[in-house]
Amino acid sequence: MPITLFILALAPVVIIAIYIYIRDKYEHEPLGILITALLVGILICFPVSYIERFISSLRQYPESSLSGAAYTAFAVAAFTEEFFKFIALLLLIWNNKNFNEKFDGIVYAVFISLGFAGIENILYVTNYGINTGIVRAITAVPGHAFFGIAMGYYFGIAKFYPNKRQISLLLAFIVPFILHGIYDFILMSEYEYLMLIYVPFLIFLWLLGLKQMRRLSEQSIFRNDGIGKQDTNLFGF
Repeated sequence: MPITLFILALAPVVIIAIYIYIRDKYEHEPLGILITALLVGILICFPVSYIERFISSLRQYPESSLSGAAYTAFAVAAFTEEFFKFIALLLLIWNNKNFNEKFDGIVYAVFISLGFAGIENILYVTNYGINTGIVRAITAVPGHAFFGIAMGYYFGIAKFYPNKRQISLLLAFIVPFILHGIYDFILMSEYEYLMLIYVPFLIFLWLLGLKQMRRLSEQSIFRNDGIGKQDTNLFGF
């Protein structure tokens, strides 16, 4: 793989990782755990790829149809990928002593997502070239990050609000699954009317992700003004 394509594939991953690290401004997470989260995101690519192939083989609709696109987008890609990200986040972080405020859920979820997105992006750029890499740098890679933000937002609430734990853990999987499925379905359908909402949907993901990060950051327990003790809007919209 030419070094230029390798750099292009990983540049958005590195940029987003640095941005998320900076946004965790009141108490940075240990670099060792963040690197572990990235590696875990890379490792889950292997079981995900096998399971996606298996689920894809069960598809009963033509891949080119809307039903086939919906099946591939939601059942094959979104469900499998977000499920493994969620399980990885749960096993790696839930009982970790460094998971000591709500915003940490976002940080770790995004780093796991970026590990996965990095490998996926390398494969896409290798197979389809520089133009694909440029497009994915502003669409698919940030998309994975925003799915991670949504997962981490609810994961953080689940950890620190026991009265909301069950519903929050459910939302930590369901919300990114739905967002991911919609994103993939728009692209996979290649239906011109659906493509009209692609850019607005991307903008929605950006706005939602930034809002969820801002909300949990403002409620950090490491601030000196006590705002971290305030409750959190469960749905994050």
